[in-house]
Amino acid sequence: MIDTHAHLNEIEPIEPVISRAKKIGISAIVAVGMDVDSNQATLALANRFPELVYPAIGYHPWSITAEKIEENLRFIDDNLATCIALGEVGLDYKTKVKKPVQWDVFSRLLSLAKRYHRPVIVHSRFSHQRSHQMVADEGIEQAVFHWFSGPPEILEKIIADGYYISATPALSYSPPHQAAMRAAPIEKILVETDSPVEYQGKISEPADLTITLRELSHIKGRDIEEVRRITTSNAKRLFGI
Repeated sequence: MIDTHAHLNEIEPIEPVISRAKKIGISAIVAVGMDVDSNQATLALANRFPELVYPAIGYHPWSITAEKIEENLRFIDDNLATCIALGEVGLDYKTKVKKPVQWDVFSRLLSLAKRYHRPVIVHSRFSHQRSHQMVADEGIEQAVFHWFSGPPEILEKIIADGYYISATPALSYSPPHQAAMRAAPIEKILVETDSPVEYQGKISEPADLTITLRELSHIKGRDIEEVRRITTSNAKRLFGI
């Protein structure tokens, strides 16, 4: 199993979490960053747990501040070649960062992904149409729309463009998330935890990937082992793991 999205730098202590992940059969974790500090921590974790933790570095829309934009973009430019993906990046229309600033930063980040030939892990809360349009317009060949809960017409475009969406433990209670996973072909779905996000009062960790798999199996009406095999293959294909 591969947890395709976790903020491992936010989890302490990390050792027992890694141990529990290995124990249930997780063979890889894609660790994502949000700014310079978390990106540095993510790279350090990848060095500490080689062949288990795979780094993605990014600049999350929640983290954008005018005085830090150039520093963050420069860090990503300097380090993206050593990572398996760009992420977490994207747009969020519930955050206070003005939309034109988000659009500019995201556009520049997508240019870096294209230059370094890296897949993009996209955050698109309340911004599904614009997020997809920007990714497509930039000519990005590989992307995953993380925790996708957007409208069916945007999902159709995402799938038509060959991109992926990812499922989280929120499948156990979120109707929009359930609807998206029901509609998408399983060959275009990844599984993740977004650790350490809290789901219905429980702080998550990569071992909770079993929840995502169980719920996805239920929604798809498929055997859980088949869902595990297909989603693992999808992740390997996207990230080159």
